[in-house]
Amino acid sequence: MPLSRRDFVQRSAATGAGVALVGAVEVLATAPGALAASPAAKDHPAPHQPHGPHHGPGYGPLVTDPAGLLALPAGFSYRVVTRTGVTRLDTGESTPSNHDGTAAFAGPRGSTVLVTNHELAGPRSNWPHPVPLAEHLVYDPAASGGCTVVEIPRHWQHEPHTEWVGIAGTSTNCAGGSTPWGTWLTCEETEDRAGSNGMTKDHGYVFEVDPHDRKANRGPEPIKALGRYAHEAVVVDPKRGHLYLTEDASGPNGLLYRWTPPRGFAHGRGRLAGLGASAGVLQAFRCFDSGGRFVDDLSRATRIGTVYGVDWVDVPDRDARTTSVRKQFTGDEVTRARKLEGMWWADGGAYVVSSYAREESPGRHDGAIWFYQPSRRTLTLKVLLGVNAAPEKDGAFDGPDNITVSPYGGVVVAEDGNGVQHLFGALDDGSTYPLARNELNIGTEQAPEYSEFTGVTFSPDGATLYANIQTPGIMLAITGPWRRNGC
Repeated sequence: MPLSRRDFVQRSAATGAGVALVGAVEVLATAPGALAASPAAKDHPAPHQPHGPHHGPGYGPLVTDPAGLLALPAGFSYRVVTRTGVTRLDTGESTPSNHDGTAAFAGPRGSTVLVTNHELAGPRSNWPHPVPLAEHLVYDPAASGGCTVVEIPRHWQHEPHTEWVGIAGTSTNCAGGSTPWGTWLTCEETEDRAGSNGMTKDHGYVFEVDPHDRKANRGPEPIKALGRYAHEAVVVDPKRGHLYLTEDASGPNGLLYRWTPPRGFAHGRGRLAGLGASAGVLQAFRCFDSGGRFVDDLSRATRIGTVYGVDWVDVPDRDARTTSVRKQFTGDEVTRARKLEGMWWADGGAYVVSSYAREESPGRHDGAIWFYQPSRRTLTLKVLLGVNAAPEKDGAFDGPDNITVSPYGGVVVAEDGNGVQHLFGALDDGSTYPLARNELNIGTEQAPEYSEFTGVTFSPDGATLYANIQTPGIMLAITGPWRRNGC
């Protein structure tokens, strides 16, 4: 049975919950490491590292990539799966650009099937490589975004992969999330209405994409029951049937939502889109500390191990007909957070990322990872990155975004920060370590710029880590000597 607010406060008083300090912010903020890359359809191994054996979390220093794409620890290698303007869909068009959230599924004959969002906003004229308007798969013909599906054969060294459109005519497809029944939920991070920004239909919804059955994706319809707002990510509680959703928004900051299905509803492929717009209950979260005091913003937490109790507040108008959902609440009704980003379901709960806290947030940090445990209705701060004073220098992390749980322990995070961009790991004690660094400079020699990482996810067998470089649009497959906790 979940803890009531009273139970939580009483237990916190007895145990000191909410003030546990597992690690120091200063250590996390200066964790060393970064990542590099290189574009080709063959393996790119990291050169031999001449130093002695590495001790401690992680896989050792990142080794610069001679091809100038991806720096990896010694012993690791990568392959380019798709690249905008280079690889092609099975219908002949270029792989679309702006790769974002991704999930991997077990496919036929030992293959791996990946679904990838393409975060393309506004009208199609904005982009050289929008998602093609594949027949029967278009929601709004004016919109640029959507998803592609990639099937990588078991013996990839000898057989080419294939790629096709999963959904088109959606906008700003961001993190999304996989379902226990083997489909992908793609999230629109926009609130564009029909008639605005060139759109012919309302946007800001979640859509379901079946990576295994192309025909199942025909005639896409939004899952209006999940609300219309700047969706970022979504996870499904396989036991209770709840969906949890993050909102990446500001003015005011976004919210974490929970959708409870209607009584008697059974989840399954395509069933969510068949629900009415008011089906189930959509709620926003409200946190309180160990003393029962309301917490207005997650950036109030400054110590790893902080635990908040969670209540849920009904959303008045989930389709935001006149007012954005997050603006329908007064300041003391819900808890907000700056840039709520990626989520992943594991360990009986949801890992939730807040990318940073600035501006309208009461606190300042360069990234936080929380864990929501529905059985106890508690939210625990697992990782906190202090302000990165020199993001242009390698050696620290900031701006966590997409996240996945590693089969080897802890989580792996895609960085969308300032300056140098990484994939990094974080362990249960809050410590962090580098896994990769983006070395593809899309700026100039005088003013280098490196695109964010997105779509971090492991293959079903855990042997391959997939990740994207959003600009120019590259999907990478990383392999190496994985080990428990990187130790």
